[in-house]
Amino acid sequence: MKKYSRAIVGAVAALAFIGTFVFLYQKSRPQPVVYTELKATVGDISKTTIITGKIEPRDEVSVKPQISGIISEIMKEPGDRVEAGEVIAKVKVIPDMSQLSSAQSRVRLAGINLRQAETDYSREKELYRQRLVSDEEYDKVKQAMEQAREEMAAAEDALQVVRDGISRDNASASSTLIRSTIAGVILDIPVKVGNSVILSNTFNDGTTIATVADMGDLIFRGNVDETEVGRLAPGMPMKITVGALENLSFDATLEYISPKAVENNGANQFEIKAAVSLKDGGQMRSGYSANAEIVLAQAKHVLTVPESAIEFSGDSTLVYVAGGEGKERTYVRRSVLTGLSDGVNIEVKSGLKAGDIVRGPQQVATDGN
Repeated sequence: MKKYSRAIVGAVAALAFIGTFVFLYQKSRPQPVVYTELKATVGDISKTTIITGKIEPRDEVSVKPQISGIISEIMKEPGDRVEAGEVIAKVKVIPDMSQLSSAQSRVRLAGINLRQAETDYSREKELYRQRLVSDEEYDKVKQAMEQAREEMAAAEDALQVVRDGISRDNASASSTLIRSTIAGVILDIPVKVGNSVILSNTFNDGTTIATVADMGDLIFRGNVDETEVGRLAPGMPMKITVGALENLSFDATLEYISPKAVENNGANQFEIKAAVSLKDGGQMRSGYSANAEIVLAQAKHVLTVPESAIEFSGDSTLVYVAGGEGKERTYVRRSVLTGLSDGVNIEVKSGLKAGDIVRGPQQVATDGN
């Protein structure tokens, strides 16, 4: 029994040894090298670049108050559409004490002058009735009284404006009513009821009550690298895609290229602007991040091959053209003249014809091949 067991163990060991030897022998044999074969075809090639930026309204206006005071009422909300002249908010005036005192003094002085003018007129009228003064003297006194009345009315209006921000004569055009200066959509109202606001003057920009923009006239604003800006020109078409709007793109036309570069992350870049053509139903919001694709160069109906088939050697550009079949397959090196490349395919101007098979990247065949 032991004799048979030793024989079985020996046979198993022999088989293991033979199997290991065969495996190592197969692994040590050189593997046949095969190549991907690519075909020269006629097609179009475009060299494009992607520019990152954002969507903005062309005209964005900050509405500011004409007087200083406190917001007493806000009638609109961000997103509302307004027409030019439509009221957005109301301001309660906090009068300047020096201006208020001056206006009150003017009213008192105008009252004194008016009372004196009325007294003079009464006397002159009685003398004129008795034919003791000429028509010219009477008219002068009457005119002085009318002027005093106008001065009194003007002084009272000025006092009302300083004190209340509104007068009887200009109630419809009151400076306490903050009106939109353009027709558009309210993008932002950065103030609340109770906030103090100041008017714009030489020393201060003033408080922004609302930001209004025409959302029907949008532009794409972005930056392009200095290595590509030389290929751009106003009027070039662009394709705009917005990350927040899936499966939706917009056409645009390049309008502006900045004459001066700005440094951005160590690179010189130039600002560009493009007019965006909105599609029906496209809801666009100010500030959307967007990408603009622009064609820098293109070649139509040209002979192309994948760029991976091209070998660059010094100033020479080479391909390996396939010939023969099966085991007789050979590759002949040939010089070609190349043109435009899109990073995947490259134009071949001479040296190949449509339908030629060229050698691509090599692959090592597996045991199963």
